Amino acid sequence: MIKEDKIIKETNGKAKLKKKEKVNKIVESEIRQLTPSQIVEELDKYIIGQKNAKKSVAIALRNRWRRQQVKDEMKDEIMPNNIIMIGPTGVGKTEIARRISKLANAPFIKVEASKFTEVGYVGRDVESMIRELTDLSVNIVKNEKMTEVQIKAEENCEDRILDILIPPVKKPANGSSENIQNEQPAAQSQEELNHTTRENLRARLKSGSLDSRLIELDLSAENYPMLQVLGPVGLEEMGINLNDLFGNMMPKKSKKRKLTIAEARKVLTQDEANKLIDMDAVIKEAAEKVQNSGIVFIDEIDKVAGGHSKHSQGPDVSREGVQRDLLPIVEGSTVITKYGPIKTDHILFIASGAFHTSKPSDLIPELQGRFPIRVELNSLGEDEFYQILTQPENALLKQYKALLKSENIELNFSEEAIKEIAKIAAEVNEQVENIGARRLHTIMTTVLEEILFDVPDKVKMNIMEIDKAYVNEKLDSIVKNRDLSRYIL
Repeated sequence: MIKEDKIIKETNGKAKLKKKEKVNKIVESEIRQLTPSQIVEELDKYIIGQKNAKKSVAIALRNRWRRQQVKDEMKDEIMPNNIIMIGPTGVGKTEIARRISKLANAPFIKVEASKFTEVGYVGRDVESMIRELTDLSVNIVKNEKMTEVQIKAEENCEDRILDILIPPVKKPANGSSENIQNEQPAAQSQEELNHTTRENLRARLKSGSLDSRLIELDLSAENYPMLQVLGPVGLEEMGINLNDLFGNMMPKKSKKRKLTIAEARKVLTQDEANKLIDMDAVIKEAAEKVQNSGIVFIDEIDKVAGGHSKHSQGPDVSREGVQRDLLPIVEGSTVITKYGPIKTDHILFIASGAFHTSKPSDLIPELQGRFPIRVELNSLGEDEFYQILTQPENALLKQYKALLKSENIELNFSEEAIKEIAKIAAEVNEQVENIGARRLHTIMTTVLEEILFDVPDKVKMNIMEIDKAYVNEKLDSIVKNRDLSRYIL
């Protein structure tokens, strides 16, 4: 019996230690801050060229951390240097945004400027980007806190499952002192037996041998009916939380569900973790994160520029009005969210646009002044296309190889074939329309269309070689016929 208890304690101890190490690693990785050169190194793994843009973004990201280290009142005086990235489509502007969102240990949101309208029109107002950023920050902090309480939550979850499997011994009801004295030894032995059985079951729970067993749970059903609000602004946009508004008025409903222990463990761990988290502290920390290190990436900023152009097509819902609405947000104002007021003074804004039908100078002067750092991204040529196809960790060739690997086919490209694809992509961009690296997607799809369709029914080979002749065979007639290439490539 003593030996068995010892084994149970050792199993529990090892499990706790492993979980603690896992939590510590997650926390350490979040604390780690990258230097500008390390940020550029990370971006180089996925984006070819555009050194100036990478450098500016890396400095801006590091400056967020540097400002946090300033102790005196100077900290409030240091304003972020907002960046505007200018360059044709398909050169890596959005890809830079995607990658820095993973690198930045900060709330990050990417929005399209063309989705916003001037106040007074039906549509999204610019303040919604700050509300979304705050929502995201609350989720980030909540997940961090849940990681910290994960061990305790799992222990509580195990106790709840054990309470269902073996309910704890009930204490005897009040009676005469003589009856109580007679019942005490029996109750003690019953408690010891209950404790031993629970610990044995706990060890089996940890080992997973009980995972397929069904248990019945009482789960709270907190799904309130959705209230449809007709009008330009919904309740969420106004910062009102329906659950907070009606949660206390409506009785808590619960429903019984039968789940396996493996499924119940996930549900109960989540429930216990939520109970252990102080949501007020989470919201306070999330608001601090947004205000001091939040990043907003505004894509397609050129679509709200050039409002005076006579050749602009489609509905023009006061582009200049959207710019005027952006001004106070970028300069620094207070936005009301459902988590409280958020100041935008120290949020970093990065804007980007192709500016092929308009110029950065078409933006209203006040908005231009809010983006003091301008970075021009270069068009991509044949050499860059070759590097894009081969070097990045998510290179297009590697993606197609991985896709066909799932069908047990090894796809190989000769050096000449890769160079030919890069050359044709550059030629088509010059002749038809320059869409940058996106042209590689259309060309690769055309080259591999037949193979992707025939596998696995008609193709029985394990290795497929793509050479220059094969590439030319698939693309020659399309590239030479300019009208056809407009439709297909």
